[in-house]
Amino acid sequence: TAWAFAKLGVSAPLLFEAISRGTVERVDSFTELNLENTAWAFAKLGVSAPLLFEAISRGTVERVDSFTELNLENTAWAFA
Repeated sequence: TAWAFAKLGVSAPLLFEAISRGTVERVDSFTELNLENTAWAFAKLGVSAPLLFEAISRGTVERVDSFTELNLENTAWAFA
């Protein structure tokens, strides 16, 4: 959902706030692509979510060996 909204350039603050909270609570169940797309969406729209990015960072570090090159590139872009 976050990815689709960001792709269309549609800001939805309440939705992104809910996605951020949900992601922080469930980051361990996210796939590499879920982590990448969520980080990308928030960065693309310029949504500030420090706790979300901390959780995504932790999730990425824990499974960095499972990320594809593209997953890593896009995640790094989101953190830049």
